[in-house]
Amino acid sequence: MARLALKLKQAKYLAEFLQAKREGKKSKYPTRVYNRCTLCGRRHGYMRFFGICRICFRELACNGEIPGITKSSW
Repeated sequence: MARLALKLKQAKYLAEFLQAKREGKKSKYPTRVYNRCTLCGRRHGYMRFFGICRICFRELACNGEIPGITKSSW
């Protein structure tokens, strides 16, 4: 429940930041905007290209749910 509240709060900050950026204004608190995993809400270990954290990335890659990603072994 707490993580959901954090995700919603971050979405609100991101919307405000993008709105201010569109209008050409500087946002009041630009450091409040940070990326979160779209699946679990984790903010550390975030992979910007995929939009998910490293843990979710590993799980999805091992299950073969991310196209073009395979687990390397040698």
